[in-house]
Amino acid sequence: MGLQPLEFSDCYLDSPWFRERVRAHEAELEKTNKFIKELLKDGKNLIAATKNLSAAQRKFAHSLRDFKFEFIGDAETDDERYIDASLHEFSNFLKNLEEQREILALSVTETLIKPLERFRKEQLGAVKEEKKKFDKETEKNYSLLEKHLNLSAKKKELQLQEADNQVEQNRKHFYELSLEYVCKLQEIQERKKFECVEPVLSFFQGLFTFYHQGYELAKDFSHYKMALQINIQNTRNRFEGTRSEVEELMNKIKRNPQEHKRANHFTMEGYLYVQEKRPAPFGSSWVKHYCTYRKETKKFTMIPFEHRSGGKVGDEELFILTYCTKRNADTIDRRFCFDLEASDRPGVPVTMQAFSEEDRKLWMEALDGKEALFISMNRANAKREGSAQLDKIGFTIIKKCISAVETRGINDQGLYRVVGVSSKVQRLLSLLMDAKTCNEVDLENSVDWEVKTITSAMKQYLRSLPEPLMTYELHGEFIVPAKSGSPESRVNAVHFLVHKLPEKNKEMLEILVKHLANVSKHAKRNLMTVANLGVVFGPTLMRPQEETVAAIMDLKFQNIVVEILIENHEKVRPQDHRVPTPPPWAGTPPTKPCHPRQGQRIKRPLAVYNLCLELDDADSHSSPREDTPTGSMDSLSSQSPTPAFSSSPPGLLDGNHLIMDSGDLAGWTANLPSQSRPSMVSWMNTLSANPAATNTPPSPVFFPNPATGSDKAVESVAHRKARAVYPCEAEHSSELSFQIGAIFEDVQFSREPGWLEGTLNGKRGLIPQNYVQFL
Repeated sequence: MGLQPLEFSDCYLDSPWFRERVRAHEAELEKTNKFIKELLKDGKNLIAATKNLSAAQRKFAHSLRDFKFEFIGDAETDDERYIDASLHEFSNFLKNLEEQREILALSVTETLIKPLERFRKEQLGAVKEEKKKFDKETEKNYSLLEKHLNLSAKKKELQLQEADNQVEQNRKHFYELSLEYVCKLQEIQERKKFECVEPVLSFFQGLFTFYHQGYELAKDFSHYKMALQINIQNTRNRFEGTRSEVEELMNKIKRNPQEHKRANHFTMEGYLYVQEKRPAPFGSSWVKHYCTYRKETKKFTMIPFEHRSGGKVGDEELFILTYCTKRNADTIDRRFCFDLEASDRPGVPVTMQAFSEEDRKLWMEALDGKEALFISMNRANAKREGSAQLDKIGFTIIKKCISAVETRGINDQGLYRVVGVSSKVQRLLSLLMDAKTCNEVDLENSVDWEVKTITSAMKQYLRSLPEPLMTYELHGEFIVPAKSGSPESRVNAVHFLVHKLPEKNKEMLEILVKHLANVSKHAKRNLMTVANLGVVFGPTLMRPQEETVAAIMDLKFQNIVVEILIENHEKVRPQDHRVPTPPPWAGTPPTKPCHPRQGQRIKRPLAVYNLCLELDDADSHSSPREDTPTGSMDSLSSQSPTPAFSSSPPGLLDGNHLIMDSGDLAGWTANLPSQSRPSMVSWMNTLSANPAATNTPPSPVFFPNPATGSDKAVESVAHRKARAVYPCEAEHSSELSFQIGAIFEDVQFSREPGWLEGTLNGKRGLIPQNYVQFL
């Protein structure tokens, strides 16, 4: 786990944990500063004395090898991991150079020393100055606040109002400074990776020229160097996107802090001054505590914390709240006070002082206090409503824009990155979204609309959807594979999740990804590589429901998901009707049906048969059940809704009965192998005429065919191969035990509901039908 993100909303709470996280970031930057100073010293040694070259190189290599960048969040991208690992690679390379004892290049000053000194002075130095301001304002704010709270309530109202205004202005200034400091801390944490590594990379590039065998060494290092340049550029691009999102969130919180408070399990939390009574004649003192309250359990906790003493945290005190009462000004010499009583200390109230009247109202409301003034607060972000929808007009807009882009501007440099004029974009979008004018807009032949206006309108339309194209519900699931696993497992996982999207979303995604794949094929002309397209469309197609710094830090993983979709377009096709196998993390094995010898039989759920049977309704697009194993992971290019030869007829089963239309029966038997078709048809006719020939109930439940409405019942058996998609441990001697991937031979439907019969490693037995897929 790396450094925890610093949430802007925490600046307003200024909790002890927030201060701990700030100190962790400061310590990391100090460590980076020391590392850069050491690295600079080592680089100058290389220039100063050729005779000390060997020793200086070893020290330099040692410094590189031992340093590791910390990251914000819970995972790194592949590019960031490669950047982190690059320091170790550089160290190994220096060891090779040391063996040859060649002359160090004099260009180190320009390629290494100056950029690092500039970064240290301009960036790290700026953070130090911001820290001094932040510490100074912290001291000033809480000193003024404490002085203000000591004001007597008996002073003139005008004096009190002036004091209130002064405190409020100072507090606002402190919060704004805190927001800016937090933003700067996180910016430098992200920036340092490429700002530190890129000069080192430049140093290595210049190093080759000055060695006798430099050409061979450079040739060996060239592939890694180019890959690292791409990693750095990708990280830089993602940083730019992340920084703009963070700044936008910070500005939103500046404008309205209350609407951006993070949801947590506390009903109310914040600082209160607690009156601590002392024996006469010492009177009482007021100590600042960070307090939290949970209404459902009535648990109230207090932690003494003093910002000015270096952030020392005291012992936590917890009690169960009995009641809360507002204190009037004529009963105490301080304002904004209220009393609490704990269940273990009846009759001994604890007096609290809030920071303001508004703050007291919030506490009284949360604590169900007497004489509390309840105010209505809308803490939930309103769902973003927009006129953009995934309807017929929406698909027309996207298709018209894509057609125009591919006709007029597929080779334009910076396609989708260069933005259009806002007024023109809005005008085009309003014309396209109006059903009366949409078809009249000619984007392919008209010179009125620039390509950058068209691309910006298309992105704006996608961003204005009430819900992102890849949905809020699946956002977290899409991020998971992007953070870990092999490239192949990531593709499989994203492939599986794409098929969980609603049908219209999948259809739109198919259109977009196909287009973006085409754009990336012209990257030599338009410079829009897959990585660049991921930076542009990551936040367009994916968006977290709650805007937080932690969510924005995952923006780079959204980009990776989009890159996977574009790079593997031919495999990850959203509109492919054959759903891929779930990845290992996608769920647990379904419940096995009741064993025939273990009590009364239970009716199998309908979803079981989605595994091996398909409805003969090409217009049916119902999503697979979560507990149902999905289809093959083979080629995804086919648009056919049904396979050439299905394992069983296109219908529905109940017990051993297949419910289908007579037309479906004829079509299915026509696809059977020729040698088995006559006997199969004859067998079916026999069963249809004599249902008593089987042990199944004589009156099965019938499901009408959706196309014809007729009800026909037959029984079928299929001798096929099947593959296990879940592991299973036999619970009876008649069952088979198997692991994922096991291949069963001669598989057929059993007479027992929910079971198949098959052969594995020469042993024949029962197999839970919802644990396998037919091959």
